[in-house]
Amino acid sequence: MKPSRLPARPGVGFKPEHFTSIDAGPQPVGFFEVHAENYMGAGGPPHAKLARLREDYALSVHGVGLSIGAMQPLDRDHLLRLKTLCDRYEPESFSEHLAWSSHGEVFLNDLLPLPYTEETLARVAAHVSEVQDTLGRQMLLENPATYLVFEESTIEETAFLREIVGRTGCGLLLDVNNVFVASINHNLDPRAYLAQFPLEAVREIHLSGHSETVDDAGAPLLIDSHDTPVKDPVWALYDEVIARTGPMATLIEWDNDVPDWPILRSEAEAAGAILSRAAQSRAA
Repeated sequence: MKPSRLPARPGVGFKPEHFTSIDAGPQPVGFFEVHAENYMGAGGPPHAKLARLREDYALSVHGVGLSIGAMQPLDRDHLLRLKTLCDRYEPESFSEHLAWSSHGEVFLNDLLPLPYTEETLARVAAHVSEVQDTLGRQMLLENPATYLVFEESTIEETAFLREIVGRTGCGLLLDVNNVFVASINHNLDPRAYLAQFPLEAVREIHLSGHSETVDDAGAPLLIDSHDTPVKDPVWALYDEVIARTGPMATLIEWDNDVPDWPILRSEAEAAGAILSRAAQSRAA
């Protein structure tokens, strides 16, 4: 099984409208990430642009459609299309979400949360193993941004993730914004959550923006919207994580209201500055 091996540098999610600016010269990033489902066709402009980027940069393929947590079996046709994509580009990393998004013939345009039970644990572990066996590569599993909790949950999320790693040999993708969003929504301490997180299994980090609103009771409600710069509290948490782990591949996600390339590049440079400080601190 090929391990995840992204460089310990900042990366960004590739948007086709940025291609000309990116291709104009070297960029201060170590990798680009693409959503797998956008590249499951055989050819055309999407593949031409991605192939050009692949010549100069590492690649992370991020899935959004496997529905790892669904009660039904994985869609084998979808999984085989994913294998074709990974075999074509040999990405340094493949990741998916601890979530479900389909049931029967219904496909939902969302990543929905799971109850953390022994039954769910066994199902998710089996699905992760099936993905890894099919792809022949390690998969990274991403912690979710959640807006509700299940009364039937009997396992803490961090323990659930740790057990999945132990059973399957997968790695983890730590989304720091998701940690902050879920913690605020559930009136929890994000630092306490991170203190229990199996950081030794993390191979990639995600950072993104979120929007702020209130729920029906007037309590703060954060939405993982991916449509703003990374917020200061998330940068602070990220800085603390990198101080503990050392430099690690870090992606800036910005999927809605996408800005011009210089703005996205500046977010990557801010992550790069934190990574550089951590590297210098460890070398001292």
